Amino acid sequence: MATVTTSSPATLQSCKHASHGVVRYCSPLPWRRRSYSQVSTRATASSHGQPSATTGGRVEAPVGIAAEAGEEGDSIRRLQNGPDVRGVALEGEKGRPVDLTPLAVEVVAESFGEWLREELQRPEGEELRVSVGCDPRLSGARLSAALFAGLARAGCSVFDMGLATTPACFMSTILPRFNYDASIMMTASHLPYTRNGLKFFTKRGGLTSVDVEKICNRAAQKYVARKMGLGSRGTPPVVMRVDLMSAYSQHLRDIIKQRVAHPTHYDTPLKGFKVIVNAGNGCGGFFTWDVLEKLGADTTGSLHLEPDGMFPNQMPNPEDATAMSLTRDAVLAHGADLGVVFDTDVDRSGVVDDTGAAINGDRLIALMSAIVLDEHPGTMVVTDARASDGLTRFIASRGGHHCLYRVGYRNVIDKGVQLNNDGVETHLMMETTGHGALKENYFLDDGAYMVVKIVIEMVRMKLAGLEGGVGSLIMDLEEPAESVLLRMNILGEPKHAKQRGTMAVEAFKNYIQEDKLSGWVLDDCGDCSVGEGCLVDTNDHPIDVDAYMYRFLLASGVNEFLDTREVEKFVK
Repeated sequence: MATVTTSSPATLQSCKHASHGVVRYCSPLPWRRRSYSQVSTRATASSHGQPSATTGGRVEAPVGIAAEAGEEGDSIRRLQNGPDVRGVALEGEKGRPVDLTPLAVEVVAESFGEWLREELQRPEGEELRVSVGCDPRLSGARLSAALFAGLARAGCSVFDMGLATTPACFMSTILPRFNYDASIMMTASHLPYTRNGLKFFTKRGGLTSVDVEKICNRAAQKYVARKMGLGSRGTPPVVMRVDLMSAYSQHLRDIIKQRVAHPTHYDTPLKGFKVIVNAGNGCGGFFTWDVLEKLGADTTGSLHLEPDGMFPNQMPNPEDATAMSLTRDAVLAHGADLGVVFDTDVDRSGVVDDTGAAINGDRLIALMSAIVLDEHPGTMVVTDARASDGLTRFIASRGGHHCLYRVGYRNVIDKGVQLNNDGVETHLMMETTGHGALKENYFLDDGAYMVVKIVIEMVRMKLAGLEGGVGSLIMDLEEPAESVLLRMNILGEPKHAKQRGTMAVEAFKNYIQEDKLSGWVLDDCGDCSVGEGCLVDTNDHPIDVDAYMYRFLLASGVNEFLDTREVEKFVK
């Protein structure tokens, strides 16, 4: 495979049962060739199918072939993880075989290309331009070759961005020098080095779970066909290498310069500020040398900037206690004004203020809410349901409104898009994991953009002569006495996980609907932000929402489907 280098507003009512108001043309660089292993399977003689004009000469599987070899097809469907595809790409996990193979990636990529052509209503033969980025994982090079091959089989022109961030992949569909039809990021976020995955974007944003399910269903049929030796080898792809990250970094620098508008040094508004960046050996190092330093910041003491697919120092994760602790120590040791922690692909972030206080989870949402509500008074803030009552009161005290929605960053973002479409002004959508999106930034969960907003606020506060760092903006946030994340894994074989998860939810719903938990109701009034209904305690003296509620889980029978041992261990 040859590689070419080129470079009137609606109102939102509270639930009737609620107790509180609850986004330059790149001149070509010298040509360079690079070889990849060919991962496509050569077709064998078969009477099952002939080349078709509508498939560009490819031999496709007969209808129903995936059903005949259901288990192999299901191995592709199980790679779906909400709006993403994720799996084990390298040996090394006990009890977890490699399932994200080059063939799996190839058929998913080909299916995405076909889905994209249908979605954009582009006729066969018309060019589709798709960019591809990756994090530094060891499996990246081998799987990228498969990804390129699959896209080429679908008739896509491929543009390789190399090491990139997930938000930058989306921005490659927006920035005028690039303006691709779609983009794919190869990453498994904060998961171990053995994992990898795919995230998909069009100009409208990230794909939905429904979109990815359709792609995986199509890919499952292709996978079975290729395993049976059906399908032509296809033309080796020609891949254009482009430098997207430089343009993306320039985009972020321009935002900071324009919005700070420093009165004495416009081009270096961060002069005099010290900022520590902990990239965790992921993709976030660029923010240090291509954004902060070029704007005048001193980044001495920054941590783990060089990409390393083994992640030898810590997991790149703003929720990770070690990552936050190391950053805190560096901030205090160097007298920094701010510390920044990115996850692997930089779609999430957390910060440490000048006193060494960690700002992630509810605290990060509160900080961003304070900044956004100052710019957009009265706006709605959407979060996942794990957010605290204290956060709700914090947002309300600043004139905002808080919509608690179902867990999952895509769910939270999509809810914000829906509310805006319904006429409810919603500028901030954040999950407690650090995923955060802003209406002003294409509803894109971009950890770097979140930090840009915080950096701008930090400079503005200093120019205004205000005391204290950004942490002073959330001094009145009421925090939980204790906050622990407890997981209940679905019992049984992975292939039955979705079905058993649904059964667990239904078991608990039936328990409530049969009035076995006194005073609790499933509210389907339709007046609150969760149109599908929510669980509400109507008792005069509400039950504490804490780990002891596992007793109700046991009584409802969900322990037949879920592993509750982690919760039981914590309670004891």
